[in-house]
Amino acid sequence: MSTEYEVTIEPFAERHYIKTFAKKYKKAWNFTLNVLMEEFKKFDVLLLKTIAEEITDRNADVVICKTEFKISGTQESRHGSGNRCIVAKHKNTNKVCVLLVYHKNDLGGGNETVNWKNVIKENYPEYGNLL
Repeated sequence: MSTEYEVTIEPFAERHYIKTFAKKYKKAWNFTLNVLMEEFKKFDVLLLKTIAEEITDRNADVVICKTEFKISGTQESRHGSGNRCIVAKHKNTNKVCVLLVYHKNDLGGGNETVNWKNVIKENYPEYGNLL
């Protein structure tokens, strides 16, 4: 049986890029976000598939994870869409905190992983030491 997580979207994530998705995709974004929230409630199931990966130490209480998603109604694959979520999975409290929802072009040029890690470090001091 998998753990049921409480899912929260951090205010920074809400202000950065989520608004862009909402404006660009309107109703499709609302549906997509609802699907993501449901998937994140059963986060451990996502890790069994290739659409989520643990970035930091999987044995720690807090694990930074990266997932891929597609916008509902589009023909793109999750991976091909370039849409990603960075979340912090808190094992001891059964919480998943959505830290960043972005399209890889949102972060500028260069190495995508380096870019999102820098955004997390700059805006979430509580998680910076994990990266």
